Amino acid sequence: MASFGWKKKIGEKVSKATSQQFEAEAADDKDLADDDDANWVHATKRRREILLEDCVKKSKELKDEGANLAESRRYREAIHKWDEALQLTPEDATLYEMKSQVLMTLDEMFPAVHAAEMAVQRNPRSWDAWQTLGRAQLGLGEIALAIRSFQVSLHIFPMNPEVWKEDLSWARKLQEQQKATKTEAVQALAKEKELAQESIPDYDFESDEIVAVCAAIAEKEKALAAAKTVVIVSASGTVETLTEKENCPTTLDETLFIRAR
Repeated sequence: MASFGWKKKIGEKVSKATSQQFEAEAADDKDLADDDDANWVHATKRRREILLEDCVKKSKELKDEGANLAESRRYREAIHKWDEALQLTPEDATLYEMKSQVLMTLDEMFPAVHAAEMAVQRNPRSWDAWQTLGRAQLGLGEIALAIRSFQVSLHIFPMNPEVWKEDLSWARKLQEQQKATKTEAVQALAKEKELAQESIPDYDFESDEIVAVCAAIAEKEKALAAAKTVVIVSASGTVETLTEKENCPTTLDETLFIRAR
């Protein structure tokens, strides 16, 4: 009977030289694969950069076209161009700021405030965005908010004479007028209240004079109630007024007279 002994593993039959050659080829294949991955990542990144550059370039062209349209007072067309540019570069604060200015020119204050707020969010360090926001808020009558926006603009660019001498000065003047108007309104209301109170006399309803007047009125009403007046119209058209007492009512011939009241 044949006996079975321990068998060697197949790998042990491979020569050392063949094994080394195999490992070298595998390493080369790995390097090639790594190079291909690196090239693919680099190519993708480059394509993305080119796409962004194209978006920025196209956005700038649309921005300039919109500016030219706004100078020609073609405001709606300008806004349309800037909206297209914002689709390409949504973080461009200048586009929102320019759009806000044109919306104020069109007296669309709510959209103007919204556009200016978007500009400030995109670039909080833009003094002109804060200035535009303040002007839009002033157009809505939000004087306190406008003053704050102008102050932020001056904090960023303290040497700006336009914001200091025109915008902030005008806003503070309006605020003083607003306070004065409110004060006058409060004073007028208080005066009307005082006059209303003075116009009502303070009667003493328990005085002897008031009691006597009330008694006289009661007696007069009692007398009127005791006597009834009747208007009689005869068949011939004669009108006669008779007063009849409650105790002795007047008796008339109903064939001759018609009772009118």
